[in-house]
Amino acid sequence: MLTDARNRTMELLADLTDEQMAVPELDIINPPIWEMGHVAWFWERWALRHLRGEASIHPHADEFWDSAAVSHHARWELPLPSRAQTVEYMGEVADRALERLPDGEISADEAYFYWLPAMHEDMHAEAFAYTRQTLGFPPPRSWREGGEAGGGAASGDVEIEGGTYLLGARAGERFVFDNEKWAHEVQVPPFAMARCAVTNVEFAAFVNDGGYERREWWSGEGWSWREREGALHPVYWIRQDNGGWFHRFYDRVLPLPVEEPVVHVNWYEADAYCRWAGRRLPTEAEWELAASGATKEARLDAAALGCAPVDAYAAGDSQYGCRQMIGNVWEWTATDFMPYPGFVIDPYKEYSQPWFGNDRKVLRGGCWVTRSRLIRRTWRNYFTKERRDVFAGLRTCR
Repeated sequence: MLTDARNRTMELLADLTDEQMAVPELDIINPPIWEMGHVAWFWERWALRHLRGEASIHPHADEFWDSAAVSHHARWELPLPSRAQTVEYMGEVADRALERLPDGEISADEAYFYWLPAMHEDMHAEAFAYTRQTLGFPPPRSWREGGEAGGGAASGDVEIEGGTYLLGARAGERFVFDNEKWAHEVQVPPFAMARCAVTNVEFAAFVNDGGYERREWWSGEGWSWREREGALHPVYWIRQDNGGWFHRFYDRVLPLPVEEPVVHVNWYEADAYCRWAGRRLPTEAEWELAASGATKEARLDAAALGCAPVDAYAAGDSQYGCRQMIGNVWEWTATDFMPYPGFVIDPYKEYSQPWFGNDRKVLRGGCWVTRSRLIRRTWRNYFTKERRDVFAGLRTCR
C-alpha cells in the first residue's frame, strides 16, 4: 500500500518539466516541489519519528514541510532542496520506513501509523491530479481513456422512507478518521433522491436559461461570490458561437460530454442550480442513508481518464437504486463540516479539528481519481464553498 501510494505520486510528477514545476502562487494549489517533500515528511513524522522514536533524516524537515507550521504563502518563499535532493529525501524516508516494518504480525496501533501516511499520500495524489487540471498540464502519460459506457435505466428519483439511522463509522472498524467517529442515531425524514448525479446537459440548461445572471437563484453569499469572480458558467466551460459548449480537460479542448456528471462546480453553483431546478442538496445523513449497500464497482483509482456517464456501473448501485454513490465525482451536500457528538481528536490533530465550522461543506462519495482503498460510505471530505478546482459535482433531492 505504501509503495503503491508513492508510485502514484511519482506517476503524477515525474513527467513534469522544471518549468512546469515552477507553478504560480495560487490559493488552491501547492508548489509541487514543496508537496513532494511534504508527503515524505509525513511518512517520517508518523512512521519513523512518532512510532519509532527516530531522529529526523533532514535537519530542516519541520521548517520546510510541516503544513501546520508553514503558511501557504511561505511555501513559495522557502529555500527548499532541489528536485533531485527532494526525490532523494523521499526515497530515503520510504526505504527506512519500509525497513522498520516487522516481518510477522503487526499490531493495530502500529499499523495505524503506516496506514495514516499512505492515506495522506493518496489524498495528495488526488490534489496533484486536479492541480494538473488547474494549470492546464496534460494528464500523466500512463493514464488512458476508456472504461465502462453508459448503462441506462437510471433516471428519475428513488423514494427513501427515512427513520432512525446510524450516521458515521461503526466502532471497531479499522482505519477511519476522527471526523467519522462514531456512529450515532439521527432522524431522517422521508425524502426522494435522484438516481444519478446532475449531468452536463442538465447543468447547461440552467446556464443557458441565464442561471448565472439571475439573482433569484443565488444565496446572498453565493451571488457575492459570482459577482466577485465574474462567473457566467462552470470554470472550464467554453461557449461556442452556435450556443453549444466545449470544455478544457487538462491540456485539451473537447466537446462537453453531455452524459457525464457536471464537475468543477463549487457549492454556490450547486446550490443555485438546485434552486433553479426546484430541488435541493441532500444533507450528509440523507446522502449516507441513500448510499447504503453501494459498492466499489465504480470509476475509481484513475483506472480510466475522466468521468464515466452517470448511468454507468449499475452493479455498484445502492440498495435504494442510487447509482455511483461511490466514485466518478465528489458530491456536495448541504451540511456544514462539524464534529459528530462525542468527537475525540486523533493523533494527527490537524486533520479535522482546525477546519470545523460553517465555511466548509461536506462532500461525499469520492471521484474518478480517488483511491478505492481510501473511500467508503462514511468518508467525509470537506472544502470551502468557493472551490471549483476539485472534481466535485452534485446530486439533488426533493
